[in-house]
Amino acid sequence: MNIQVLLDSQERILNGTSMEPKRYLFDSIDWEQQLIAITGQRGTGKTTLLIQRVKANRDSGKYLYISADSLYIYGFKLIEVALAHYNNGGEYLYIDEIHKYEKWSGEVKHIYDSIPKLKVVFTGSSILDILKGYGDLSRRAVPYILHGLSFREYLNFELELDLPVVDLETISAGRFPLTIEQPLYHFNNYLKKGFYPFYQEKSFEIKMINVVNAIMEVDLVHYLDLKPSTIMKLKKLLRIIAESVPFKPNISKLAEKTNISRNLLVEYLNYLERAGLISQFASSAKGIQGLAKPEKVYLDNTNLNFTLVEPHKSDIGNVRETFFMSQLRTLGKEISIPPKGDFLLGDTVYEVGGKNKKMANYKNMERVILAKDDIIVAYQNQIPLYQFGFLY
Repeated sequence: MNIQVLLDSQERILNGTSMEPKRYLFDSIDWEQQLIAITGQRGTGKTTLLIQRVKANRDSGKYLYISADSLYIYGFKLIEVALAHYNNGGEYLYIDEIHKYEKWSGEVKHIYDSIPKLKVVFTGSSILDILKGYGDLSRRAVPYILHGLSFREYLNFELELDLPVVDLETISAGRFPLTIEQPLYHFNNYLKKGFYPFYQEKSFEIKMINVVNAIMEVDLVHYLDLKPSTIMKLKKLLRIIAESVPFKPNISKLAEKTNISRNLLVEYLNYLERAGLISQFASSAKGIQGLAKPEKVYLDNTNLNFTLVEPHKSDIGNVRETFFMSQLRTLGKEISIPPKGDFLLGDTVYEVGGKNKKMANYKNMERVILAKDDIIVAYQNQIPLYQFGFLY
C-alpha cells in the first residue's frame, strides 16, 4: 500500500485542527501503553483529542492518524496499514472510529500480537461495548472514557482560564479553594449549552438535534442491528423519558405507551443508556429489590434537557439533579438512589435543590450534603451546586 497517501491526508487534517483548547483526558492518558481504547458518546471530542496528540508530535514522523471509515482504508486490512507504517519508521498508530471497520477487533488483536513495538490508540462509540469484540481485547487494551465538558472545562474554554480539578472530599467539606467571578451566570449558560465541546458554534441547537438523530438512526441501527420499527419505538420511549425525568419507571405503563413488550423494555432502556442518551440508577436497597429495575431514570446531561424538551418546560429541579449526576458519575464510584435524599455515594447522602432547601428533613441522618443552586459560597453542609462541576 502507499503509505504516503495516508500521510498526505493526515497533514491536511492536522493543518485544520487547533491545538487549543484540550480536553481533560489529554494529559491523563498514559500514551505509552501498547494498546489504548478511548470511548465516549458522539460529540465529546474523541477525534480532536487524537489529532491534537499527533499534531503535538508531528515533527517526529513516528505518528499516523487514520479514520476507519476512510474509503482508502476500506481497500486494506488494518494489519497492512500498521505494517506499512511500522516499516516506514512509525511507532504510534491512532485509529479513529474503529467501530466502523468490519471485524475491527480481530484486526487490532493481530496488530497487538504481531507488532508489539507499535503503540496503538483507537476510539469508538459508547454505544458499542468496545472491549468485548471477538478478538478478546479486554485483557490487552487500557480503557478510557471521554465524558462531555465539566463545568470547570467549560469555564476554561469560555474564559481562557486554567482552573484545576477539585476533589469531592474538598468540595463536600466546604473548602472550595477557587474564586469564580459570576459563577451562577456562567453555570446557567453551561446547563443549557456547555456539555459538548461544539457549544460555541452558532448552529449548536441544530447540531444537538443532529447528534441525537444520528445516535438513534445510525449508531443504534448499525451497532445493534435494529430494525427501523424498533428505532421508532425507541424514539417514542426517549420522548416519554425526556418529558418525565427524573422518574421511577413503571415497566408495565411504559410498555403500554410504547408498544414495547415488558421483556424488551429494560433491554431498550439499556440501549439508550449505552448510546449516551439516558442514565439509570438502582435503589440503594439490597438484594432482589435493588436489582429488579432502575429506581430512577435521567437524561444523560442537561443539554439534552433543553434539546429534547421545550426550554420553558424544562423543570429546574430535574436540571439540577441531572447536572449533579452527570458530574459525579465520572468518579467511577457506585451511585444509587437512597430511601431519603437524591443520591447515595459511599456513606454520604446528597440532596440537590435550590437555596431554600432545608436541612430539617435530614436532621436524624448522619452524613448529608445539600447541593444548592443559587448560592455562591458554602455554609456548613450546604454546598453550591456549581462547585461539583470541578470534579474532572
